[in-house]
Amino acid sequence: MSLYTVINLILFCALLYLIYNISQKTESLSRKVLTGMVLGLAFGFFLQFVYGMESEVMGQTLNWTNLVGDSYVRLLRMIIMPLILVTMIASVLRMDAIASVGKIGFSVVGMLVLTTAIAAVVGIVVTLVAGLSAEGMVAGARELARADVLEVRRGSVSGLSLPDVISGFIPTNIFSDLTNARDNSIIAVVIFGILSGIAAIMVGKDNPEQGQAIKSFVEAMQAIVMKLVRMVMALTPYGILALMTYVVASSNGEDILNLISFVLASYVAILIMFVVHSMFIIGTGMNIKAYFQKIWPVLSFAFATRSSAATIPLTVKTQIEELKVPSPVANLSASFGATIGQNGCAGIYPAMLAVMVAPTVGVDPTDFMFLLSLVAIIAVSSFGVAGVGGGATFAALIVLPAMGLPVTVVALLISIEPLIDMARTALNVNGAITSGVVTTKLLSMEQSEEDLIGTQGAAKA
Repeated sequence: MSLYTVINLILFCALLYLIYNISQKTESLSRKVLTGMVLGLAFGFFLQFVYGMESEVMGQTLNWTNLVGDSYVRLLRMIIMPLILVTMIASVLRMDAIASVGKIGFSVVGMLVLTTAIAAVVGIVVTLVAGLSAEGMVAGARELARADVLEVRRGSVSGLSLPDVISGFIPTNIFSDLTNARDNSIIAVVIFGILSGIAAIMVGKDNPEQGQAIKSFVEAMQAIVMKLVRMVMALTPYGILALMTYVVASSNGEDILNLISFVLASYVAILIMFVVHSMFIIGTGMNIKAYFQKIWPVLSFAFATRSSAATIPLTVKTQIEELKVPSPVANLSASFGATIGQNGCAGIYPAMLAVMVAPTVGVDPTDFMFLLSLVAIIAVSSFGVAGVGGGATFAALIVLPAMGLPVTVVALLISIEPLIDMARTALNVNGAITSGVVTTKLLSMEQSEEDLIGTQGAAKA
């Protein structure tokens, strides 16, 4: 390890200590996360400016600083499956009727698919207005190598039909899915949790004594899991510092400049969808400024990690504690939102690519039937998109072949993928939260879990 690497690590440790001192003076997670993000941006730019992306010192420094970010993300992923399983069972147990599960699920999924279709339209319009096209794009060695990999991967996803996708949600080995072995593992665990909760309700009706024992056990397990979630959440500012440092320091400025038009258009489309989400939120009667203040830590983490799945614990916690969304709705919207109807990855991105690629194969991207088919395919294919970095690529590999278009452009954009994916992931998560808030309003449910439990307790009495 070189002397310069040691100096960089000392500076990084000083930044970690600075965040610790700030954390002792404020209880606001938003303020702590903002501090971590700003410091990460500054330190990342510093490393990029002083050493350059290809230097050995840069590589050594990022290997060590990313230990903090990678460890934090691993801790979050560690608690995802226990959180989903336990809270889904607990949520179903607290419902007045089994039918409530179906109503909530239908509303959440309906909102996710609807907003994804809107996102596809937004992506199409922005691409056409900006005049973007895949014609003339130059592929470097990295992109061409990636294109070969994508062609192989396309064979494993392009033949998927809607029935195949839906059947893939049903678990065949819950222990395997608890290890997140499949792209659909999260939904599989949600389904298993719902069915287990329904079975527990039925046991309680047959034997009230056993039913009460089951409920007490599940509530105790949920208390343990939620305490674990809060412990991990306390590390968020430190994780954000490390993650932002890595993202900024490892970005290739030349690649970004070459495709700056696509980057700008993507961010415009994402911003428009945030406005669309805001309109839905305002429609529920919620103050939009207060809404974004409360979810800022969630969006910041999603932005830095590029993982909707890793954001699930924070998404659930924020909906329940800050937005007063009932636990059943919060868990379903966060879990489904990580794999179904991702507005950024499954909506905007494949729509923009399809419109850009169409002219290269002689298809008019303004043809009404082409656009109608594109929106429909995007809405359907948005089921089951993996909630981790790369989910947009998976979505594009389904949509483009379904439209009879080549997938090479996916490889051509690989250089700037991380930069765009950060904002896309934040949009995905905001879409999941929006579906939870809107579902709560549509079903006229109680706005706090405490009220929900209290109402049911009174009904039993």
